[in-house]
Amino acid sequence: MTGSHPPARSRIPGSGLAKGLAVTLRTMTRRAHTAQYPDVQPELPPRSRGVIGLFEENCTVCMLCARECPDWCIYIDSHKETVPAAVPGGRERSRNVLDRFAIDFSLCMYCGICIEVCPFDALFWSPEFEYAETDIRDLTHERDKLREWMWTVPAPPALDPAAEEPKELAAARKTAEKLATARADAERTGTEQASGAPEAADPDTPPAEGGQA
Repeated sequence: MTGSHPPARSRIPGSGLAKGLAVTLRTMTRRAHTAQYPDVQPELPPRSRGVIGLFEENCTVCMLCARECPDWCIYIDSHKETVPAAVPGGRERSRNVLDRFAIDFSLCMYCGICIEVCPFDALFWSPEFEYAETDIRDLTHERDKLREWMWTVPAPPALDPAAEEPKELAAARKTAEKLATARADAERTGTEQASGAPEAADPDTPPAEGGQA
């Protein structure tokens, strides 16, 4: 026995055409708004993905962004330098020095993986989008240009008042509270010890009778 199927709803012939004409009529009655670009810049969303800005001071040449890039469009060159010991008798250390940081935007697909995996906050999204070139080879921008785009990065949006406190801030706050509590306990203990100590005898006061001279 086959199951029963609900009867198909009857549609009025031409209802789809009528809905489409209604949308057209509503659009025709609205006043057109033309943005006079480039004289008037568009208002972009705060999280627009335009280009990638480089904050060079935070880059440690860990190469994580270049390794994780699915398009292999990030080019990084560096060399090692020896840092002398900070104290006499200390050990010399070596550090990486950035020589080149370039991004080929003709290959970049704006996935944002490089920005997400950067552990030192050296890469940021910039809403800048006016970087068209007549030659595709000019779309490979070096670190100087990426540095200029860094100053167009908008400030991060404010946190939701009901959002959970970041782990870094929570850990720092707990550490500060522990230090403040330990300092207050130490001061209170010192005050109690000072108030409970016997007073020193006055040398001009004669000894009590029956006491030793």
